[in-house]
Formats: sequence, C-alpha cells, structure tokens
Amino acid sequence: MTETTILDLFPSQSAGRFGRRQKRERGSRLPVTIVTGFLGAGKTTLVRRFLETPEGKGTALIVNEFGSEGIDDALLRESSDEVTLLGNGCLCCNTRTDLQNTLRRLVADRDRGKIPHFGRVLIETSGLADMSPILQTFSTDRALGAEFAIEVVVAVVDAVNGLRNLEKAPEARKQAILADRIIISKTDIADSKDTKKLTAMLEDLNPRAAIGSAVRGDIDPKVLTDTGSGDAIERHSGYVAEATHSDGIVSFIMRDETPLIWPVFQRAMETLTSLRGPDLLRIKGLLNLAGSRGPVVFQAVQHLIHPPVELANWPDKDRSSRVVFITRGVSERQVEDLFKACRALGFTSE
Repeated sequence: MTETTILDLFPSQSAGRFGRRQKRERGSRLPVTIVTGFLGAGKTTLVRRFLETPEGKGTALIVNEFGSEGIDDALLRESSDEVTLLGNGCLCCNTRTDLQNTLRRLVADRDRGKIPHFGRVLIETSGLADMSPILQTFSTDRALGAEFAIEVVVAVVDAVNGLRNLEKAPEARKQAILADRIIISKTDIADSKDTKKLTAMLEDLNPRAAIGSAVRGDIDPKVLTDTGSGDAIERHSGYVAEATHSDGIVSFIMRDETPLIWPVFQRAMETLTSLRGPDLLRIKGLLNLAGSRGPVVFQAVQHLIHPPVELANWPDKDRSSRVVFITRGVSERQVEDLFKACRALGFTSE
C-alpha cells in the first residue's frame, strides 16, 4: 500500500518531489565561499580586499591551514584567541584542526551571542590543499549541510609562477580544475606572453570556469558571492569531447534535450558512485526532470550524493539537462554507456 503524505492531501504549489522549491540553490542556508590557490598565489591579498568591501562585511573567515606557521598579520591581528573580531565587522578563525568542528563552534558561539552575527563564511585554504576533503565535509555531515551551502569555489593563480606551478604541482592543477571561477593574480608584474599562455592552459584545464584577473587583490566582490547564471555549467550539445588533464583527471559535460526520468537518472548515479566513488571528484548539474516545474540542482562528491534541490525558475531560456563530470580515470564513454543501459532497463514513464 502506498503511503499517503500531507502533500497528497493538501498539495502545495511551492513544493515538489524534493521538498519546497527554492529561489536559489542554497535556499536559506548560509553561503560558503572557498578561495583556493597554490602557495604564493595571492589568496590572502584578494581575501583582505574583499573583507574591506561592503559585500564582505559580516563574513566569518576560516583560514584552513596546516603546520605551525601563523597566517598573514594583515588578516588576523595578534591574539591568543582562536576567533578574532576584525575592525570591519568580520570574524577570523585560524584552524589546523577538523573543519567540521570549527564550523560547529562558530555557529554555536554565534547562537549564544559569544561572537557577532555573520551571514557568510569564507574559507581560505592552504596553498597545498586538496579541495576534495573540503567539499566532502559539507556532504558527509547532515547538520552542516542543513546549515551551510557552498556557493562558489574560486582558485587564484599567480601570473608570474603559474605556468611552472601548473606543470610541476598536481595540487595546483587540481585546484584549478575543481574551481567555479579562476582569478589570475599579479598580471601587472608578469610578462604578457606568459599571462596569455597561462590563460590558455587554464582554459584547457577548466573550460567551464570564468577566468578573470586581479591586481593587488582588486576584483568585483560579486566574484566571491555570486554563482552566476546557470552555475557556470557549459552549454554544449550532447556529450562533448572530454578534456584530458595530467594526473588522470578528465572532465566532460553530459547534456540531454529531452526531460529525464528521475528513477533512471538516480539509479545510474547510484551505480556510478557505488563502483567508482573515490574517482568522482566533482559532479554538478541542472536537470530537466519529467514532472518537475523548475530545474533540479544535482551534486555529488566522490561516493556522496547531495539531496537534490528543485529551483523555482530556470536561470535562462535553456531548458536542457546539463551535468559537469570531473573524474579520475572515468571516461565520458563509460558514463554514457552506463546511462544508456539504465535507460534501456529502466522506466519509460514516471
């Protein structure tokens, strides 16, 4: 016997199969901006300038470091406290421990009135950081996932040393590949030819990301706060040719012009994550599902699938499903064959 829900008895126009439709992907959750980049890329300078803007006020800054060295004094004045109130109304927290504990403590202290209210969290990663564990943090902890939502990942790349870093450091390449946006720093002191070569390399590594530049950290604050139309998902037809990077990382975009059947898509993704979870670095897309009025945001990191979120409206006139895959050793053809098999064996209607 099918269970009757309250929505069956009293349907709500604002609710869909994934709950209440949201105006934006994160709904009412606190937005999280992640700023990453290799050693010396200029992350601290860019973050400091952002915190000085009106958009940066009321931000809780977490500097996710490891090792024994302190962070830039321009961001965090000398203090014995783990959390410091900056002069511009921002909080700064230096952590070398578990990020989950830091986030929980910030929320608890805010709710108890121990620290001022904040409406955004900005995480500045270590120069050698692997982004995957940070992204996973918000997927594995349901309490954190209900409180916070990653809004944008920004990678800062040094125009002077960027080419060398991308060629020699796997961490630098992975940071650029997983970013939603890329900012090239120090363009004022770099050779213009090197900057053009660097831009071309970054476009090859991450064709989805918007690439901008910053001199002494001066950028439009919206770069760190606004996801942009369509969440930076490329518009291509069908399965695009996959981009192959060093370290076995590949990226490609799946696109479908016809509405998808949710049980088929769901089973295909569950199979993929079950078999190759550790190699799924990041998956994100907008789905046009049969029976849904608005687009459904789908995300997965490794073996973890985020709860889908149905948006109230499409970001543009494009109504096709498009999903970005960033994987290690999982090819476009393998994913395409898996989805074909699930369609052939699955449902033809809801």
